Amino acid sequence: MATKTKLNRIELEVEKYRAAGNWAKLLDLSKQITSKGSDQDALANFISTEATFERFLLENQPSEKNTTKASSELADIRHRIDTILHSEIKPDYKQDAQCLMAKLFYVIGDYTNSLARLDALNLDKINIESSSNRKMRLIGEAYALKGLCLEKLPPLTNAKDTETREKQVLHCFEMAGDICLLQLQDRQERFFKTPSQSSVTNMSPSGNIWCTADGDPSAVGPFVENAIQRSPILYIRNGEISKGVGRFRDLLQAVEVRGLHGLRQLLARELAEVLLRGMCDATYSPIRVTAKSNSVSPTRKLKPKKYTGDGLFVPKNRDEEVLLLLLISESIAARDVVLNRSQEYTQARQHTLRTTISVYDLLAIVLVRYGQFGMLSETFERAMRFSFEEFHIWYQFGLSLLCSQKYSQAVLVLRECMHLEADNAVVPLLIAKVCYEHLHRWDEGIEASGLAMKCTSDRQLLAKSYVLHGVGFCLKAEDTHLETSRREFHSQALEFFLKAVSLDGSDHLSLFYVALLLALLRQIPEALKYVKKALGLRSDHLQSLQLLALLLTATKSYTQAYDLILTAIAEYPDHFSLLFIRSKLEQELQGVEPALQTCRHMLQMWKSLFEPTLDNEQRGTGLIDKALSNPYSLLHLQFGELSDRDSSSVRAESVAASRIEQALSGVASTMGSSRQPKQGPQQMWSIQTQIWLEIAELYISVDKLDSANACIQEANSIFPISHMVSYMKGRLAEHKEEFNEAKSFYENAVSINPAHVRSLQHLGLVMHMTGNQHVAEKVLRDAVNSDPMCSKSWQFLGDVLLSLGETESASQCLITAVDLEATSPIMPFSTVPKTLQ
Repeated sequence: MATKTKLNRIELEVEKYRAAGNWAKLLDLSKQITSKGSDQDALANFISTEATFERFLLENQPSEKNTTKASSELADIRHRIDTILHSEIKPDYKQDAQCLMAKLFYVIGDYTNSLARLDALNLDKINIESSSNRKMRLIGEAYALKGLCLEKLPPLTNAKDTETREKQVLHCFEMAGDICLLQLQDRQERFFKTPSQSSVTNMSPSGNIWCTADGDPSAVGPFVENAIQRSPILYIRNGEISKGVGRFRDLLQAVEVRGLHGLRQLLARELAEVLLRGMCDATYSPIRVTAKSNSVSPTRKLKPKKYTGDGLFVPKNRDEEVLLLLLISESIAARDVVLNRSQEYTQARQHTLRTTISVYDLLAIVLVRYGQFGMLSETFERAMRFSFEEFHIWYQFGLSLLCSQKYSQAVLVLRECMHLEADNAVVPLLIAKVCYEHLHRWDEGIEASGLAMKCTSDRQLLAKSYVLHGVGFCLKAEDTHLETSRREFHSQALEFFLKAVSLDGSDHLSLFYVALLLALLRQIPEALKYVKKALGLRSDHLQSLQLLALLLTATKSYTQAYDLILTAIAEYPDHFSLLFIRSKLEQELQGVEPALQTCRHMLQMWKSLFEPTLDNEQRGTGLIDKALSNPYSLLHLQFGELSDRDSSSVRAESVAASRIEQALSGVASTMGSSRQPKQGPQQMWSIQTQIWLEIAELYISVDKLDSANACIQEANSIFPISHMVSYMKGRLAEHKEEFNEAKSFYENAVSINPAHVRSLQHLGLVMHMTGNQHVAEKVLRDAVNSDPMCSKSWQFLGDVLLSLGETESASQCLITAVDLEATSPIMPFSTVPKTLQ
């Protein structure tokens, strides 16, 4: 009786170590059994053979290229297993030895013998419910090996037999996955009571998520892992997408167990890809959560336990499911990525990094589709801890920050990208574009475009670099008050634009910039030649159309310009800039009433475009975002459009003024008015403000002062503190000959925006009318310095100098005014945006 108890105790200890995959302990135990000379020599031989074989598999990854090595090194193991099969040992152990022999034949590449051993086992008749934990694992592996062996067999010519074999393979793979998942769940319940949510897969330096130092009992092993991955893929390959998706869902709904995070991450990512690429909303079938059940399948194999309960989140549509899957995959991938940068972990680190990058790429596709750039940038920010010197992730992070309008951060990230790929000219070009369009850091943009010029030999990229370099000098010229510096910058800009044209004559943008710069320098005939070439290459380029229209007005061809604008508006009816030019031309050609009609049309268009979306602003959807993404809409502001260069240009003073007045307008709205501050994009409200002010100016020109005042008040309600609103109040007061009040308004406008030329002009004019000639002279000289191409500034300055008795200087100023007026467009050339598209 004592001997029987001792034997039972030994077998219990053997099963404990086998279930735990503790092969070292089993080898020690086998030696202890043998040394005591017990009658358990057969058991000792079995556990010693099993432990030696399993340790070999852990150290030598099973693959077809390793079959020769495995065949020679496993010859002794094969002999020992064969001996066990012919020895007096318990039937359960003999069955296990048969599974080991089938596995050995597969490892050495003898698939026919492996399949024969597995067929002899008659797997479908084995009672899994009463099997030990280790037995369940071996049976699960046996099913996986049978499916893999069937796939290795030569293809059949008979279609019916081929279909039968495919069904067998699928059955084997599904059984392998279900049994091994159930086995791991059972083991976890015994040893850990509750599922561990914080454990991670042990990763070998080779990058295999199943491989550990001495057998990870929480891993399914390479054969079963292969079977689990392939079962849904086979369904999809056979055209049964719904069944494949169902199999993915079954595997992912199984209660999580230790060590399978990597496999769960892989399945979640693959299902997300299938839903994205292989299904549409019409063919998508929602998830059905089944009630908890312990029923046994027809083949008497228990299914793995699934999550159940009322508190589960169940996606309602394809988009929700895809996003949930990718967030799960990203969470696991980011947590399990290998951070150790030792050389022995290089392969593992690269493997996990590739996996993680693929998840981030899919997340980018999904989140960009719905405009969730903030969420995407936060996701990439989490990836920074393991993305040292990984250009792809850094670049995607930079792009997501740009789309989130976090421009300063984006430039910092893109600068790191420049260091990672010093020969990539696209990155510095992107930095230059952001610096010009959003940050107004001209020198930094010029430096970036200069780096792009140095690191590329591609003619088109080099031409783009020259264009961006020239744009930087154009912007610097607008920012300087010294005429010599302005001329130097313009000269440099023209040089780079012409280099771009010589390198790539098919680029409409370089031709457009040559034309724009020549127009700013009042070389009208040459500018006309280049802008027509640009339109010949791209007839729908709106900035070129605007420039051509203004050049025609500079030659006083107003009718031709008007016809051109009408043609452009017919193609792009919602483009506000074209409508502003139309209003000016109508005032010149037809009088005030047609111009007012155009402005009223703009107000109606603004209302129909934007008012329905105001309530949806927080959602980031609707026509506002659509308009912002439309390169032909005025909302797509590049360097400023709506008015002349001093009111909405990209000059440093104007940028600062715009930010200050928006902030102060919000404060003024809350403190001094019952109206709430306007919600939504400031660009949208700027358009409405400009329309009201344009109407006010038209009313002032025909002495309808009450109507003009009402329009100014509407603009004032949007931006209570604005240099443009103050300027128009000054115009109204000046027209009423209330010069002191007008002077006060103009001074307010100049204090907000010192570069506002029209405020400086009229402030000087009011000073002149009130007899303060010396101050008027100083103010008008500031206006001339700010924009030396404005004829009005020279004319007013000439009048002031004449009243001071400086006739020679006055005559020079008046001559300059006449010369400039001869080539003055109906709106300043600087109102044409410096687009980079």
